[in-house]
Amino acid sequence: MSRPLLFLDVDGPLIPFGGTNYPTYGGISGANPLAARINPAHGPRLAALGCELVWATTWMSEANEVVSPRLGLPDLPVVVWPDGEDPEGLHWKTIPLAQWAADRPFIWVDDELTANDRAWARANHPAPTLLHKVDPVRGLTDADFAILQQWLTNKT
Repeated sequence: MSRPLLFLDVDGPLIPFGGTNYPTYGGISGANPLAARINPAHGPRLAALGCELVWATTWMSEANEVVSPRLGLPDLPVVVWPDGEDPEGLHWKTIPLAQWAADRPFIWVDDELTANDRAWARANHPAPTLLHKVDPVRGLTDADFAILQQWLTNKT
């Protein structure tokens, strides 16, 4: 059986925003001053989950240029977003991510998820899913990692 996929957004989960007094982890990377907010300890924690990590972000290939090195991760596959209409009531990433996953279980970590996205995934995806919303002011926390690990433990 294939490892579950973990679709990972950057802005919000890895780069907190919307509040004040963010910790920084090293200098600014390239032209993006927000990259200093990326906690390098998240890389080993994400890798330890045992999922196939995939960038699901508008950063596209820039995630491999800026974010992966700060996390100590190799280049990851990148979801290329199709042109088209936003499905009514769903996040614009929901259907493309389910299509990318095909029949594999997946986790999607993002700060813009809604109950509609979760309900659609439960009703339309043939494998287990966890659509996990992260507080964009805090980014990924220990509690978020615990939820991801618990789902992976219970899913298998």
